[in-house]
Amino acid sequence: MMSYGVGKFLAEFLTGGIASLVFKFYETEIKLSSGLVALVVVLYSVWNAVNDPLIGFFTARPLRLSARLGRRFPWILLGSVTCGLVFFLVFAPPAGLSQAGLFFWFLITICIYDALYSTWELNYQSIFPDRFRSAPERAKAAGISTLIGVFGIAAGAVVPTFIVRYGAPSTYFTTAAVFAVAAFVLALLLIPGVRETPAMVARYVEQEKARSEAPSFWKLLKEAFGVRDFMAFILLYFFYQAATLSMTASIHYIGDYVVGRSTTLIFAGMLVGALASVPIWLAIGKKVKSRQTLLASAAGALALLCLPLVLVTSYWGFVAAMFGWGLAFGGFWLMMTPAMADVIDGIVVKTGRRDDGVYLGFRAFFGRLAYAVQALSFWLVHKATGFAEDPRSPEARLAYGCTRPSSRPSSWR
Repeated sequence: MMSYGVGKFLAEFLTGGIASLVFKFYETEIKLSSGLVALVVVLYSVWNAVNDPLIGFFTARPLRLSARLGRRFPWILLGSVTCGLVFFLVFAPPAGLSQAGLFFWFLITICIYDALYSTWELNYQSIFPDRFRSAPERAKAAGISTLIGVFGIAAGAVVPTFIVRYGAPSTYFTTAAVFAVAAFVLALLLIPGVRETPAMVARYVEQEKARSEAPSFWKLLKEAFGVRDFMAFILLYFFYQAATLSMTASIHYIGDYVVGRSTTLIFAGMLVGALASVPIWLAIGKKVKSRQTLLASAAGALALLCLPLVLVTSYWGFVAAMFGWGLAFGGFWLMMTPAMADVIDGIVVKTGRRDDGVYLGFRAFFGRLAYAVQALSFWLVHKATGFAEDPRSPEARLAYGCTRPSSRPSSWR
């Protein structure tokens, strides 16, 4: 279970790093226009409309290795050990590129990165319902994964604050190299937790023998959109991702242009809050048996606790607000995977097939679509507030909830 939890660390480590850094890196450090940055992210999201569900569909098909290694493990191994390298390339455009060159470098590298990331992450998520089959086992595995995953979220947010220096693009390259090396090591630690057991392989082989014919992608797509519980979960997940990505990416702008200080303690506040919340949510879970009810409650708390982040203006105010937000975040994270597993089980009972990779591909698509929400909202706010012309103007500071000047100059680091 601890090894499986490393996958949560890896997924959130990479997602947090790229979500919090990539827009600011291309917009403010290497000066690609915010409109082109937003366009890349939108096109990348459209790519996901095809990429994630199809990867989930095709990687669920039998391979020659499937009868020996299982249908998920080879894909997890392939994607996890390679996506870190392409993560580095996203932040390493060659010197001297024009605006068009930067645009295409950003677009191509981030699309390749996502294809490799999706290859392992979709199959990683798909293993959970089959590997952990009873409710108590799922609760324990989810609790362990949540604790480990929260450290991944914190690492993705905090590690860059020790390396990145605003105004020094080379420090972003260094950060990306650290992420790439760490991702490779984490991929190796993940192997024991995702290697499919003989019983799992035997169930898969028997299922394939009993299957008269493989359903088409379009049939599975129609089935997915016809399952109300699945669509409700997908919409909740989409809004959660859109809000979380936008909030965490804004913190670096706050550090640079509002409070004029390192954001390390701000992100640490979120980590402490999330860790402190796990035993609280586990205790509540013993009283409230419905994981869906707990997930919805945590989502409501997340939305409510975003309000202090709009109102505070001081450094320690942001630290305290992020601690409160982390309390709700830990609950959502704790309940998200078991709730999704329950939905998948319902579909398996209804259809008699375990095509969970395809359904998780749809989930991944909506999760990545949230990047477009972040990019478009940033671009619109920056255009409306004149951020590109003067990021420290009263209008630009108002975009981040602050109307007074930052306490230190932009060259504080």
